[in-house]
Amino acid sequence: MLVSDIMTRSPRTVAPDTKLQEVASIMCLYRIPALPVVDADGKLVGNISEMDLLRNLLPTMEDIMAGEAALEIDRMQANYSESMPKRVEELMVKNPVSVTPEMHVLKATAKMTSHRFRRIPVTDDAGKLIGVMSLGDVHKCIFHSQVSSLV
Repeated sequence: MLVSDIMTRSPRTVAPDTKLQEVASIMCLYRIPALPVVDADGKLVGNISEMDLLRNLLPTMEDIMAGEAALEIDRMQANYSESMPKRVEELMVKNPVSVTPEMHVLKATAKMTSHRFRRIPVTDDAGKLIGVMSLGDVHKCIFHSQVSSLV
């Protein structure tokens, strides 16, 4: 089975100049943990995740090592609010890992798990985003193939 057989086509995306407040709204409203970032031509240029948005809330390793891990919660929450007017391009992961629609599902899954991803963008040969594959898509595919073989 190929990635193209199970991927989600036309996934929600954001542009590099999208404000983080809009990204956070999309993630919370639709329960999407990460969004592909595409340019005006639909080319994949980055990825923005909930962890990218929440990173300012978490203490740094330096804070932990200095015994300051229990920093003021109010200050950390202010960091989150202060980051909302920023644009995606300021926090996104550039040049994200992706798979092709012609790749075998298990090979793509191995690539995902080696990077500890739950979702991975699917791009064509020109780098244009054409879909997203999730571990949920893989699980559903395997489940359906096993159930149908039992009937």
